[in-house]
Amino acid sequence: MTLLGLQWASPMMLLLLPLLLLPWFTHNQDKTVAWSHFVPVDPLSNLIGLTFKTLASVVIASLILTLAGPYIPEQTIERVGNGAEVVILVDRSRSMDDPFSTRGKALAVNRTVGKGDSKRRLAKKYLMEFVDKRPDDRFGFVLFSDKALDLLPLTYNKDSIRATINASALGKGLSETNIAKAMIKAAEMYEKESYHGSRTVLLVSDGGQEFSAEDKKTIAELYKRETLTLYWIYMRSTTGLSIEEESGDDSWSKTPEKRLHKFFKSLDIPYRVFDIESVKSFSEAIDTIDKQQDQTLIVEEIIPRVTKTEPFFWLAIMTMLILVLAQFYTAWGVRKAHE
Repeated sequence: MTLLGLQWASPMMLLLLPLLLLPWFTHNQDKTVAWSHFVPVDPLSNLIGLTFKTLASVVIASLILTLAGPYIPEQTIERVGNGAEVVILVDRSRSMDDPFSTRGKALAVNRTVGKGDSKRRLAKKYLMEFVDKRPDDRFGFVLFSDKALDLLPLTYNKDSIRATINASALGKGLSETNIAKAMIKAAEMYEKESYHGSRTVLLVSDGGQEFSAEDKKTIAELYKRETLTLYWIYMRSTTGLSIEEESGDDSWSKTPEKRLHKFFKSLDIPYRVFDIESVKSFSEAIDTIDKQQDQTLIVEEIIPRVTKTEPFFWLAIMTMLILVLAQFYTAWGVRKAHE
């Protein structure tokens, strides 16, 4: 129900508003005199009496309106900002529990697996920084191993995406990886949404996968139709070659990582891979993506519900204070007159 431009939590309370007329039906306390002309006309007293009745009505009305619970409902407004829509895909495989390490440091890896410098925990750290520096972005989140879980649909709520990223770093990884399902899930998120601006898929993984022909066709069609930009943060294994590195060894060119990279390059969409082997390179990759994905974006901003009981409550309190002071003054005046 809308009244005075406000919504009301308990609109039935408004049925009590006629009670504000009660002060106007007070008992007549005028004294009977022998001749009415003995009583002089006092316009000031009449005005003061009308004022007190009006103030009493204001008190009753204000208290009723306070009990009715006025509020401004939650609103969604659109504004123009700078940024992008980003769906983050994070690999939850067991290898993401390993630490960053370059080739030749296998011994160090064996000593540090599962500790604070694991790939997924460092990924969490820099993804959090990425989210914090992009106030206008809209984020979604997909966590995948053998299945893809769309943990968070596209949202402007930064607290939600931070909590989701934090939760993704808990526990231990699983043994299998299905990147294809995660890629399709990310595109389907955009498929359900109207277009607001730059659309990005950010894949964070340390391995690759050979896609089936059906998955390749589905991904190619979805990503082109939804005009997506793809970034792959490749957190390579200890002994793995750089994803862009060419090797005379055919076994490297046939690895799932290399084939996945070639498939991504074959897509008719903007694509870039970041070869990550250290904390510094991860930080630089995030900074690069941040600079590139800074385009005009239609931002939907949610203004939360605002309760408006306080103004009515204070109006009732201040008006009652005036009436109480007036009654004290009247009592004092009567006492003085009879002294």
